[in-house]
Amino acid sequence: MGQTMTEKLYAAHTKAGIAKAGDIVMVSPDVVLINDVSGTITIEQLEQMQVPGPMYPDRVVLVADHFSPAKDVISAESIRLLKQFGRKFGIEHYYDAGNGGIEHTLLPEIGMIGPGGIVFGADSHTCTAGALNASGMGFGSTDLAAAMALGELWVRVPESIRIEIVGSPRPFVTGKDIILSLIAAIGSDGAANLSIEFGGPGLRHLNIDERMAVANMAVEAGAETCVFEADEQVHAFAKAHGWRARSAVGPDADARYQWTRVIDLDALEPLVAVPPSPAYGTLLSELIGTKVDQVYIGNCSNGTLTDLRQAASILRGRKVSRNVRVVIVPATNAIYRQAASEGLLEVFAAAGAAVSLPTCGACFGGHMGVLAQGETAIATTNRNFKGRMGHPDSRVYLSNAWVAAAAAIGGEIVDPSMLSAI
Repeated sequence: MGQTMTEKLYAAHTKAGIAKAGDIVMVSPDVVLINDVSGTITIEQLEQMQVPGPMYPDRVVLVADHFSPAKDVISAESIRLLKQFGRKFGIEHYYDAGNGGIEHTLLPEIGMIGPGGIVFGADSHTCTAGALNASGMGFGSTDLAAAMALGELWVRVPESIRIEIVGSPRPFVTGKDIILSLIAAIGSDGAANLSIEFGGPGLRHLNIDERMAVANMAVEAGAETCVFEADEQVHAFAKAHGWRARSAVGPDADARYQWTRVIDLDALEPLVAVPPSPAYGTLLSELIGTKVDQVYIGNCSNGTLTDLRQAASILRGRKVSRNVRVVIVPATNAIYRQAASEGLLEVFAAAGAAVSLPTCGACFGGHMGVLAQGETAIATTNRNFKGRMGHPDSRVYLSNAWVAAAAAIGGEIVDPSMLSAI
């Protein structure tokens, strides 16, 4: 019986070189990713284990992104502890405001994950690594402390499902719409405890940013992890960003999947997930006229340069509705700088949008864009649960960057292709 990409990834990270779906194996990850939200707990757990420190400090990446820049004393203390931990154990990879960004977008950018790699992280959206023919899994604080202490951690190798992407996308259809359509079709638990494997000829129409948008939300379908097939785009990205640790993996022709599904890009339309679940993907055309108070473009799923360029193409030469506040958040410092060099930030400012430093802030209702009671937002984020971005009586719609930017101009959800009529 052939192997899935997931089985091959995990086998390559075991001492025996064997990992079959359903097996429990000890996996040595390439990266243990710690952030400023749960990092203090992880550090405390590691101290209680009474070990000298991380077995492989060069594999640990510390990122202050959820509350950075610090919004209050408590968050400042969490970031300070993370920095102190890095200094104590000589951890080179520490990132904060000004030199980092949102962890899942940052990791491949700094060459710490790529084809054939595995990252264990403190955040459920660690699955974003799947875009690069890698595997990312989210773990609790104690598990990550153990992974640092031992250099490995037990994992149950998940069974896989196969998503074949075919066709070519219509105008204003993006990776966001692909994953929203999948979650709408199978539900928020349709891939529970599984790995989603993406492949097919339609992948050539998705750049790395678009694939990251898809991979990022695999967890919203309940998946443990996900992985994309590698192609020339993936190899070129990995080479450009310095990843040389491992080789790409591909599925065997006779690999076994729980089930398979085809997504035809030719038939896909822009979707918007209505609150309170990412699983409630709805055709954009059915939501035209929905009033919004805030537009948020950013976060680890859609704060890439591709998203910013899409938003700028809508906002250029136009003005944000006076009834809407717009917050745009480049996902990393490097993306921020590139957006500035391309003049995108000036486009946003001229239109009347606020541009933030890279942060997870508003996505989880922390800071930098929290919603008040009764307010409605359309956002490129990955979750729209009740109270996710602020008050329990606020509402969040999820969309791609084109649709979100169009709503900023219209003051309501509109079809970006119809902007000339506004």
